[in-house]
Amino acid sequence: MKPGLGTQLRHLIDLLDGAVGAAYEEAGLDYRPRYTPVMRALTQGEARTIGQIAESAGITQPAATQTIALMLKAGLIVSEPGALDGRQKMISLSAQGRALLPQLQQCWQATAAAARSLDEDLPYPLSDALANAIAALRQQSFGERIRAARSKQK
Repeated sequence: MKPGLGTQLRHLIDLLDGAVGAAYEEAGLDYRPRYTPVMRALTQGEARTIGQIAESAGITQPAATQTIALMLKAGLIVSEPGALDGRQKMISLSAQGRALLPQLQQCWQATAAAARSLDEDLPYPLSDALANAIAALRQQSFGERIRAARSKQK
């Protein structure tokens, strides 16, 4: 029996994240792959809110909040109260995070090259298939598709 879509996606993420995580270890970095979207969002230099980071990184706000909490503990970022609203957290790279950027950028370049290599080995680029799937789900969510399938079963 063929595994379901969710099972296949989780397995793919495990394969990709495991290899990327190992590459960071091999480079002597104590760094998790999940930090990358947040780090990239903060490389413009200015402090950002969690919502701005989530939007820029293309991740959900809860995912950004969880990742930021881990990155604060790791010392990669700092959080300060917003100037206009003290309840708002402004997130920026710490000195440790900025110092890590040159090594991270080398790792990111190698990862991008590996992704291009994977795309070349497939009958159609995985990156294109994922972009198309995301666009289709923005048009009609997976939840809507499930509800539509259930209504057809009745």
